[in-house]
Amino acid sequence: MLSSIAQPLAVPKSQTYDGVAFPLAYECVRSDVTLAQICDWITENRQQLLEQATQSGAVLLRGFPVPGAEDFDAVVAALGLENFPYKKSLSNAVRINFTERVFSANEAPADVKIFLHHEMAQTPFWPAFIMFFCELAAEQGGATPLCRSDILYDRLKAEIPVFVADLESKGLKYSNVMPDSDDPQSGMGRSWQSTLGVDSKEQAERRLEELRYSWEWLEGNALRATTPVLPGVREVSPGRRTLFNQLIAAYAGWKDTRNDPSSAIRFGDGTILDAQAVARLISLADELSFDMPWQGTDVVIVDNTVAMHGRRTFVGKRKVLASLAEMRTHGLN
Repeated sequence: MLSSIAQPLAVPKSQTYDGVAFPLAYECVRSDVTLAQICDWITENRQQLLEQATQSGAVLLRGFPVPGAEDFDAVVAALGLENFPYKKSLSNAVRINFTERVFSANEAPADVKIFLHHEMAQTPFWPAFIMFFCELAAEQGGATPLCRSDILYDRLKAEIPVFVADLESKGLKYSNVMPDSDDPQSGMGRSWQSTLGVDSKEQAERRLEELRYSWEWLEGNALRATTPVLPGVREVSPGRRTLFNQLIAAYAGWKDTRNDPSSAIRFGDGTILDAQAVARLISLADELSFDMPWQGTDVVIVDNTVAMHGRRTFVGKRKVLASLAEMRTHGLN
């Protein structure tokens, strides 16, 4: 990976697991390099970059000439991954598309904290990789916390083995209420029409049947949908397991005028999660989190099965974009 274009970068306060930095980072060392040259470098090193993202959890590219959404699109394309268009996802968040690959990370207001989660782990379809791009860093706050879920799994299993065993054996079910139209004031305000890619209640019900969801229509044409049983733990590779789920975000963060976190998540058999165990899980995740200190033009490649991400509250303007790649499924479709 060493070249005349990029060199390894030591990121302050980064973590190290098994001799590997989290996140790994590379810094552009040429002021005259062009976007085309950067894309060639990424394509040449794509396999190693992706393997390092899986090994470390995240790879940061800093100081590269990536000023806007279309440039970020070109960088993502250079990785050679299959695009996962946001419109095909079942994510709850309201987002704005800038290109076919690139969209806003989340349109929720600056004072809304977005809790740690694996992207779309609460749905049957999820991306293997997420790429983030900082077009404009916030004046204050706005970091993206990252947490290694395999390390979290090991720590939690050592402390609360029964809870982890229940996650593995029972799985999880999620329930949320979707509005009749997008609500950008909520971190999970995407309408059921947009989420399901439908125009009518009849189409929505057919789609939910295909997905094996249960549902209930509420006042104001809001829709409460409950997933089938989804995994609480994934095996990334032999002997390496992660807490691949949406537990923290659903339990602590799925709150708006329609949603109550206390009813957002259950074990797959319908039983309630142990509150003390969940509290310990959340505190451990906070302890293990690394706050990505955004700088303009930063690009981060995240392996979505290995690292969770979130968003700190912030002051001033902040523009962080995202792209999803390599759709995976739990096999429930």
